[in-house]
Amino acid sequence: MEKSAGRFAIKRVYEDPADDDGCRVLVDRLWPRGVTKELAQLELWLKEVAPSPPLRKEFAHMQERFADFRAAYEAELEANPAVQILQQLAAEQGKVTLLFGARDPETNHARVLMEFLQR
Repeated sequence: MEKSAGRFAIKRVYEDPADDDGCRVLVDRLWPRGVTKELAQLELWLKEVAPSPPLRKEFAHMQERFADFRAAYEAELEANPAVQILQQLAAEQGKVTLLFGARDPETNHARVLMEFLQR
């Protein structure tokens, strides 16, 4: 269930890796439960690009808080140097798949991050 737009895509880390994933980057601050490094097959764990712990706890994956979460997370991303790492990877690798552990494929930080990177 990969969502892709341009050079960035998002995918749950629990889904099998695919040949067209490109550079696989875990963008969660916490390592996902039940996933080994071998299973994840990622090139980079960029926890610095994840939402800050207070923001993550405030959001708590509650859909009614998503709009406020999006605005606050985008403000964090504006000042986050880790964003440049992802942009550089995309320039070098062609495609970057942002891996996340959240259950909801629509209401999560990886989607916000992907849309932010595509602007």
